[in-house]
Amino acid sequence: MKILRNIVSLFCVMGSLTATAQISVEQQVDSIGILIGQQAHLSVKVTAPKGARILWPQFKPSQYITPGVEVLETSNADTVHLDNNLMVVTKAFTITSFDEKLYPIPGMKVNVNGKTYTGNISALKVITVDVDTLHPNQFFPPKDVQDNIFLWSEWSPLYWLSVFLLILCLLAVYLFIRLKQNKPVIAKVRIVKRVLPHQKALNAIDRIKAEHLQRSEDQKAYYTRLTDTLRRYINERFGFNAMEMTSSEIIEHLQQNGDQTMINELRELFQTADLVKFAKYQSLINENDLNLVNAINFIDETKLDGQPTEERIIPQISEEAKRSQKSRMAIQAAICIIAVSAVVLLIYVVYSAYQLVN
Repeated sequence: MKILRNIVSLFCVMGSLTATAQISVEQQVDSIGILIGQQAHLSVKVTAPKGARILWPQFKPSQYITPGVEVLETSNADTVHLDNNLMVVTKAFTITSFDEKLYPIPGMKVNVNGKTYTGNISALKVITVDVDTLHPNQFFPPKDVQDNIFLWSEWSPLYWLSVFLLILCLLAVYLFIRLKQNKPVIAKVRIVKRVLPHQKALNAIDRIKAEHLQRSEDQKAYYTRLTDTLRRYINERFGFNAMEMTSSEIIEHLQQNGDQTMINELRELFQTADLVKFAKYQSLINENDLNLVNAINFIDETKLDGQPTEERIIPQISEEAKRSQKSRMAIQAAICIIAVSAVVLLIYVVYSAYQLVN
């Protein structure tokens, strides 16, 4: 019985030694030497069985890990699982120093499953910057606090003027587009060839003869066109509205004006035309030809020579066109004013900015 108890105790001691042998703490610095103020990383690696509870040393920012070496930052733990039921947990500490010296960094104390394990000792060499004492003139004393080159109180007026200048430019572009859309009203004077009253009348009579109306059975159409031609001629030649008068009124009006040329022939022509149009009178062919010749003779006898053959036609501009023209002129004036204002404002802003910079 005593022998069995000894054997069990031996196995327990051997298991404890095996578990202890599986736990290790290693630490190292990633850089052997740094310049003053530079940073290095102290890595602490713990190998332990999977599921082991690990408690790391805690450092506050700027706390010394050893006199002269500060801890700036602590990273999160990084865990890697191995195949032999072990895990490797790594934690990095960012350190720095501001004194030239070779610093021994003591081993970190890590608690694993309630037992404390100490890492190996590492070293950090801090090197200072060489100072050229032979050329002291290359070193300059600390500078005073410099004033801000740009003061908002000085530049704010120019800023708002620049914004206003931009608005003026946009307004000018808008008005220019409106000006392009609003087409100009141009009243062009046309020179047209004027057909004299007697020429128009003779041309109309030539068309009547070409259509042989005086020989057709439709005598009403023939006399209607012939008398209408004479009425238009009298209207343009003598200046009264013969188109709205009866035949007797036309004859009476011509007599009152003192023009007795071929009055009898013209009276006979109008009387025959009235009989044909209103009394269904059938005139003879030679009578039709005679009336046609009398109409031509009346025109030839009463025509005015020496009249101008060209006429200047000045179109009348409507009220809407006049308003459009005024609106266009107002837009043009506004664009000119804005352009001049923008140029003056731009010169002022550039000059003021130059004065502030220099």
